Amino acid sequence: MNTPAAPVLSVEATSSALDARMVLAEPLTLQSGEVLTGVTMAYQTYGTLNADKSNVIVVCHALTGDQYVCGVHPVTGKRGWWDDMIGPGKIIDTNRYFIVCANVLGGCMGSTGPKEINPATGRPYGLRFPVITIRDMVAAQAKLLDQLGIDKVLCVIGGSMGAMQAIEWAHRYPQRVYAAVPIAGSYRHSAQNIAFHEVGRQAIMADPDWCHGNYLEENKVPKRGLAVARMAAHITYLSETALHRKFGRRLQERAALTYGFDADFQVESYLRHQGYTFVDRFDANSYLYITRAMDYFDLAGENDGVLANAFKGSPVRFCLISFTSDWLFPTQESRAIVHALNAVAANVSFVEIESDKGHDAFLLDEPDFHQTLRGFVDGCADVRRVPKVAKS
Repeated sequence: MNTPAAPVLSVEATSSALDARMVLAEPLTLQSGEVLTGVTMAYQTYGTLNADKSNVIVVCHALTGDQYVCGVHPVTGKRGWWDDMIGPGKIIDTNRYFIVCANVLGGCMGSTGPKEINPATGRPYGLRFPVITIRDMVAAQAKLLDQLGIDKVLCVIGGSMGAMQAIEWAHRYPQRVYAAVPIAGSYRHSAQNIAFHEVGRQAIMADPDWCHGNYLEENKVPKRGLAVARMAAHITYLSETALHRKFGRRLQERAALTYGFDADFQVESYLRHQGYTFVDRFDANSYLYITRAMDYFDLAGENDGVLANAFKGSPVRFCLISFTSDWLFPTQESRAIVHALNAVAANVSFVEIESDKGHDAFLLDEPDFHQTLRGFVDGCADVRRVPKVAKS
């Protein structure tokens, strides 16, 4: 593999370089058979790559996530989506590990996607962008690592859609991945999940400002449709217990019902806030493409209907993590993967975390989850003899 020398980047360096991008040198052949050329991958790195490049951890983001996993997000001004987890001395310690996180293909934070300019036309791709899959996302990430001079990865970690990517990494590139941690994910999207995604897509496409996908050229944004899509999806990330604890039937800044259709209840106001703030940082067409990629993911279907076939002879160490109150990707989904791995005598461990916070528990303060993840990752590093402190 002819690759350039890997860059040596530190947390301090990347904190001021918030627009790292790489144009892939080779065309990317998609699962659909279409070919994309000049693909740009936007990414961030944290920590320092050690001399033998043995301390690389790839973090894969979820549907509405991006490459800004820790520190201050340059668009929202808020903390990165895993800021509690990644950093010096944290669960995934950047004093020891070199973290790489790329915005997925089809995303809207700098990687090639429907909002970017199509070099063939000089106009935004819009719906002219080809449909992409989880496999395509991972293939683009693998090519990015090639150009960063990274041949092998200590661990690939991801939650939700990130878990799908972690599984696909282990499936497609088993010789490059020492360990994989799929969190709150599945080997395929269920009919229920596809149904929720379709509601969101239809909400976007029903917005008059969607303009058949050409809203950027019309200087419009389908804010209402995208907000509704986000609201519907956000409900699936929570549990009934968490919603009741946080909101119950409490009224929103009023003493009595208004007998109208304003946000009488706190939970209504919360969902509207989630929806309307989402449209400021996410592209509507990207939402269509990425949800479709999740819908198409079916590792069993790709392997003659037998999930175990995907992992035959795999040298990858797996640690699967689920949460008891997650009804979007319930524990039974993770157990199915564990059973498939056991069927081919793969190296697998599994932990179900007791939590009432729903699917989003992997983003929140869950000490048992944090302890499990730290123990597994550090254990892998100890076996691989990764130094305790990475040296620049």
